[in-house]
Parts: sequence; C-alpha cells; structure tokens
Amino acid sequence: VQLQASGGGLVQPGGSLRLSCAVSGFSLIGYAVGWFRQAPGKERERVSCISSHDGSTFYTDSVKGRFTISRDNAKNMMFLQMNNLKPEDTAVYYCAAERLALRCNLYQYSEFGYWGQGTLVTVSS
Repeated sequence: VQLQASGGGLVQPGGSLRLSCAVSGFSLIGYAVGWFRQAPGKERERVSCISSHDGSTFYTDSVKGRFTISRDNAKNMMFLQMNNLKPEDTAVYYCAAERLALRCNLYQYSEFGYWGQGTLVTVSS
C-alpha cells in the first residue's frame, strides 16, 4: 500500500500549484480522500476532503474559493488544485485515505489510516 504525493515546490504569492497523489495497493473506490498540511511548529490540519458515500467536499475556511479537491477513481489518484497561493499556505502537504462511514470533515486526521509521504509547498517572493 502506497500513497505517493507530488507537485509541491516554490511559488510566488498569487501563483498556482497542482498536487497529485497516486495510490497503489488498493482501490480508492469506497474510500474518503483528503489533503492535510502541517506548517513548522503547527499541528497538522485538514485542508480538504471528499467523502466516499455521497461525494461531498469540505474545505477549511482559509482555502475556500482558492483550492479545489478532486479524485479520479479510474486512475486511483487524488488532486488538489491550489490557486492564488498565499505565504500562509506554506507547509508540507499530505494526502490521505480511509474508509469512513460519515462525512469526511467529521473525522480527525488521526482517523485516516493511509498516508502519503508529504510534499513541500513554499509560497514566497
């Protein structure tokens, strides 16, 4: 079982990045997927997630209108399109997956059992 996150990098404020997460070893069908991030000295926070049972999406307030999460079950991948990036978006971004019965935003990050290795996003001029 492996989740491989990619797409991070250095970008100027206002720029865009697209994170990808390729999953191998199991099918994402029936799994909720999510993106989390952890900035230096801060706790890991949920950025966005997609529930498995109804496809509902969740975004933390600070990224609403700027980030878009998506998934491609056929390719067994998930994505996070990040636009109008801000310095406060700087963090290591992790993809995660888990079988969750309820909406994904009701679960803490510790309840996601499958994690990628993280990809660093740095927003700086």
